[in-house]
Amino acid sequence: MKRYGLIGYPLGHSFSRDYFMDKFRKEGIDAVYDNFPLKDLTDFRKMPERYPGLEGLNITIPYKSRVIDLLDDVEGRAAETGAVNVVKITEKGGCWFFKGYNSDIDGFVLSLLPLLGESRGKALVLGTGGASLAVRAGLEEIGMEYSVVSRHSEKAAYSYSDITDDILKAYRLIVNASPVGMYPSDNEAPDLPYHALDSNHILYDLVYNPVETLFLKKGKERGCITKNGLEMLYIQADKAWEIWNA
Repeated sequence: MKRYGLIGYPLGHSFSRDYFMDKFRKEGIDAVYDNFPLKDLTDFRKMPERYPGLEGLNITIPYKSRVIDLLDDVEGRAAETGAVNVVKITEKGGCWFFKGYNSDIDGFVLSLLPLLGESRGKALVLGTGGASLAVRAGLEEIGMEYSVVSRHSEKAAYSYSDITDDILKAYRLIVNASPVGMYPSDNEAPDLPYHALDSNHILYDLVYNPVETLFLKKGKERGCITKNGLEMLYIQADKAWEIWNA
């Protein structure tokens, strides 16, 4: 039996496991998908021995960048981005070979483009982790200028305390690529002057649990176009399946 899984910590409720197990049932695929809530990556390369049939992994917070040093090869876009969310495992010469990819980029871009239309404008990306790296790579691919916001000003163009009404108004798209607002902390939202938002803004939240985060609610109250990360998850999951079975 083929085996796939998700690595991260903590994991909690997993979209990936539900999605793939449902896919396997519907399509009659003899495979299983497990959650692997690893506190560290010490035994990462031993996983094929520990879990026979393991052919692919999804990678989530906080390991999208950290896992790269443990891989044998990284596909071009993922290497340039500095983040991996898909790992394909094959056997070569009696040894396990781990190759990393990034399907988050396609997931983000393909789910974002219908919102933009022909107009681009500029984007403000909240967060500096692995998800943020994929978002920035996607924005670069579609030629959209962006700036990054972080709690730590040395990691980004702005810290949250820098964001004034005028700065927020200068950016059409605001992307939350941080875990702020994710369940169970769904009473939290990135620290922004939401009163400066209007119907010209698009708020995109990579968080999908809850379906409507406080970030999106605040945007909707100001007339913004809003979207969560669920479609992005479906697209990146389909891309992962293509990678594992190529």
